Amino acid sequence: MTPPLTGISSMATRLVLGELAAAYGQQGGIEVAFESVGGVDAARRVQAGEAFDLVVLAADAIDKLIAAGSVVAGSKADLVKSKVAIAVRAGSPQPDVGSEEALRRAVLAARSLGYSTGPSGSALLELFARWDILEAVRDRVVQAPPGVPVGQLVAEGKVELGFQQYSEMASQPGIAVLGTMPPGCEIISTFSGGLCAASTRPDAVRALLSFMHSPAAAPSKRRHGMEPA
Repeated sequence: MTPPLTGISSMATRLVLGELAAAYGQQGGIEVAFESVGGVDAARRVQAGEAFDLVVLAADAIDKLIAAGSVVAGSKADLVKSKVAIAVRAGSPQPDVGSEEALRRAVLAARSLGYSTGPSGSALLELFARWDILEAVRDRVVQAPPGVPVGQLVAEGKVELGFQQYSEMASQPGIAVLGTMPPGCEIISTFSGGLCAASTRPDAVRALLSFMHSPAAAPSKRRHGMEPA
């Protein structure tokens, strides 16, 4: 029996990768076993040479792994584009976040703000800096530990207003998703896959990445609040 391909990813793509892996197996492809962890931890483990066949992370993280020789050059495949959403605890007041100015007011009024590690969190802090409010809110900003969803902190009442990929927020119990970032301040992350240098099955990995990039994978991506890249 052919052993499964092994992959590692950040939490943002956990559900869609699980669905795509199952679909690939059903159409006759090789079984795929993904491990989903915090993106920083995933990148560290791939760079350390752990025996993964493929990795799915934010596009810039894949680029860094290629530069480090941990992902094979030329194997990168952009898979999904994911928007950042905004959430509050279920049952709590829901501020207006429908415009850039309304969101800025909501941020300033919030007692605490949650954001994630990785590119979306960095982009959020850059947005606060552009709004010239970063110093005003810095002591209210809480970064979720790697692998811990921001929505979990919102549900537990540890942060009042949370920001993370919609794909992660949508499945989190105990929160109300207010919507994605409004026009003028959207935060959209591209997640890409790559062939790990440690893999001994490059042809099988390339076939899987081709499937995950193909139009056949688009419905699964949209079901999980993402768009094909």
